[in-house]
Amino acid sequence: MIAANEQGTGETGMKWILRGISGLLALVVVAALALVAIDRASLPKAPDRQALLDKAKAYDVRIRRDEWGVPHILGTTNADAAFGLGYAQSEDDFDTLQDVVLATRGVLARSKGASAAPTDYVVSLLEVWPTVDRRYAELPAELRTIMEAYADGVSLYVAKHPEKAKPGLLPVTGKDVAAGFIFKQPFFYGLDGELRRITAPATKGPPPKGSNGLAAAPSRSADGATRLLVNSHQPYTGPVAWYEAVVQSGEGWHVAGGFFPGSPFMLHGHNATLGWANTVSKPDLVDVYRLAINPANKNQYKLDAQWKDFEKRYVTLRVKLLGPIVLPVRKAVLRSAHGPVLETDHGVFAIRYAGMGEWRQPLQYWRLNRARTVDEWRAAIATHAIPSLNYVYADAAGNIGFVHNGQYPDRKVQADWRGVLPGDRSDLIWQGYRPVEQSPQLWNPRSGLVFNSNNTPFEASEAADNLKPADFPASMGLQTNMTNRAWRALETFGADRALTDASFRAHKYDVAFSDRSSVMAMVREVLAVDPKGDADLAEAQRILRAWNKQADRANRGAALAALMSQPILFANSNGDPAPAPIDSLREAIKTLKTHFGRLDPEWGQVNRIRRGAVDLPIDGAADTFRSVWGKPQKDGTTTADGGDTFVMFVTWDKAGALRSESIHQFGSATLDAASPHYADQTPLFVAMKTKPVRFTEDQLKGHIKVDYRPGER
Repeated sequence: MIAANEQGTGETGMKWILRGISGLLALVVVAALALVAIDRASLPKAPDRQALLDKAKAYDVRIRRDEWGVPHILGTTNADAAFGLGYAQSEDDFDTLQDVVLATRGVLARSKGASAAPTDYVVSLLEVWPTVDRRYAELPAELRTIMEAYADGVSLYVAKHPEKAKPGLLPVTGKDVAAGFIFKQPFFYGLDGELRRITAPATKGPPPKGSNGLAAAPSRSADGATRLLVNSHQPYTGPVAWYEAVVQSGEGWHVAGGFFPGSPFMLHGHNATLGWANTVSKPDLVDVYRLAINPANKNQYKLDAQWKDFEKRYVTLRVKLLGPIVLPVRKAVLRSAHGPVLETDHGVFAIRYAGMGEWRQPLQYWRLNRARTVDEWRAAIATHAIPSLNYVYADAAGNIGFVHNGQYPDRKVQADWRGVLPGDRSDLIWQGYRPVEQSPQLWNPRSGLVFNSNNTPFEASEAADNLKPADFPASMGLQTNMTNRAWRALETFGADRALTDASFRAHKYDVAFSDRSSVMAMVREVLAVDPKGDADLAEAQRILRAWNKQADRANRGAALAALMSQPILFANSNGDPAPAPIDSLREAIKTLKTHFGRLDPEWGQVNRIRRGAVDLPIDGAADTFRSVWGKPQKDGTTTADGGDTFVMFVTWDKAGALRSESIHQFGSATLDAASPHYADQTPLFVAMKTKPVRFTEDQLKGHIKVDYRPGER
């Protein structure tokens, strides 16, 4: 991993990865002046539409939507259910889903233009499709059938709505599903940021990925219940935005929770007997090597005092210019003994990363979906195919657990693994991963509490139960940070030894900043500054001194604190240079004075959630437990575009009976603005309320508003 102070700053999202690849976008512009081509010959031949319609008849599945539009998929077989899910998700978020497929294939620039070319290049750089083509057949036949059925559901939607599809989309296949997992997984622990720091050190990064997950055992509850909070923080829309569904088959697959576009598997949520929440972690899972290039032969690099040839191949990126005009751009893809190679204007670098060449991610998710006991679930985790995600677990039997999951490189040499490594030493090229049982895990602690809020794994429960840093080698690169959300988890859930439904919910919607948080450290720093006659700064300091450290809608101190701290929090999360708190405060003062005429407007005047005609004030801020990431607007307000999204409260009472509630920030119709479910959950979301998850057939009875087979509407 590149140290944050060595290679600079970040950039926005996966579509900007490698924006600084040497000359790529410049090449597109220059070449466009000399050559344009209508590149229709490169498009795969579309399958016969009637063949897709006929193929769909083999699947036996119904989609029942409740009053919130949430799809409840009921299939005779697992494949039938996956087919129904693919169709339902296409109904609600087809544009995102097809962009995910095209991006994963490395052909998104053909429809999106030059901005997507770096993403297409990364697909080739990471050898996504060579890995799929080589290993897909090794996945169990049942699993491949499920992925292909999901793809068939998407294809049926395209056959019914051909006008919505971009050229070359069909056929969607099970390999597309597998490739999506291979491509996306490393970005959850920050591979995109490492690539960006190598190639484009002057660009800015995206909002941070976050999340809360928490489980409380019966011993922690006043009523003997086991409780699980599923609270991922994701963007509100796009390829990693949550989609809610309940999926059930006659073969025993029965889950409720969050899905991503292109995924047939529930990624977190629950089944009848157990559930889990995921949070993002950032251990050091990427190593960067500076390569010495042969002055006499640029196709060679030095390794152990010898010149070695790069593995070299060429890919053609097809970049949309205007209308049907597509420009083919040929680009070299290099690989060394370390891994993928990046040529930049400040050197040639190789990377080695967790998940490189991994292909079994769908197998692990399928095993997790099917697990019924803690032993089965832990056996699924032992598949060890997910490069990095925290898991917070709970079940009907009262077990709870925390797993700081990761493919931790088996680094055997003493070195500064967080810095740029010399590329001429083969002993620094690690092979394989540490055994899965050596991952930090905490099961059934005496405190009855486990949690993670993107913080160090060494603060996951009460002090007496926590894992000890001395038990894990420094070469694992484990996090040592604490977020405000982690401190508040200890100060709220951690101080409550008799949790109830009401208190569990109240703690989740906490909007306070801890005195131990970095935000309050920023506040203390700016309060210590001599205003030197600056009346606005003196007034801002007065407001912050009186502030009660809360970010509720009516609060008149939160605007200054939140607008000051959010840019710094984002920069720190991305490893970017952060502004000084006093400079960020001055920007906040300028914004508030210009647009609101005062430095202490109610936070809800500034902090908004907007969706179609809905425009509401919302509680919370960046890094409060009720998390809201606000995108600055020209009118001085912020529009929530990430943070709390799909939230679940899962409870098993002392008899093991399941009760589940959920809420989505918008609704089930992710991109259909004409749907009544485009923003129907937003008022509930703002009010910090939930709706029941109708998990069983009995619970769903009387709440089915539409019932149809895929393709019937």
